Amino acid sequence: MAKIAESAETLELQKGEMLFRAGEKDDTLYIINTGKIRIFRLSDSGKEQLVRILDPGDFTGELAVFQPGEVHDNYAEALQKSSVCLIKQKDLQAYLLEYPQISVKILAEMTKRLKDSEKQTAQVAIENVESRIISFLINCVEKNGANHTTITLPMSKKDLASYLGTTPETISRKFTILEKQGLIEQLPKKKIKIPDLDQLLLHAD
Repeated sequence: MAKIAESAETLELQKGEMLFRAGEKDDTLYIINTGKIRIFRLSDSGKEQLVRILDPGDFTGELAVFQPGEVHDNYAEALQKSSVCLIKQKDLQAYLLEYPQISVKILAEMTKRLKDSEKQTAQVAIENVESRIISFLINCVEKNGANHTTITLPMSKKDLASYLGTTPETISRKFTILEKQGLIEQLPKKKIKIPDLDQLLLHAD
């Protein structure tokens, strides 16, 4: 890490500033130091689709490591004041040869993202928005490794709406319906309590 830090540059972003845009060529790996970065794409009609949200320790631009000059498909925007470390492809490749375990870590993360992308595609393909929401909540529970638990939404309802291909108003309305049915309980700080996961699963069916 000390060696990598020597060659890494630091970029400070204010809320709303872009890290990169779709169509731009790049040869840089971006590692989030502080803050949050939102990765999203735009359809031909201009509709926004959230891909993921990066927290401290997460990274993006990994394709540039293996394919120099790769063109970005997505946009990256700072959700809040953020600090990002930049490592150029030529520098990183030297580290990959010296420390092969870094390559393994990157491949493991890429595999995880592919799995998450497949889940997102499956969720958006479900016509019933309520079922999309339930499927998302169940995935959050699975990541926590608990059966009956309180989860923290990893994003705002606005971003969740973009992620699931619907509107913020619909998300809020569906959450209220699920709460009235006793299937979830909305708590402060984006926390959702699920009293009975089995009942929630049955409702999705």
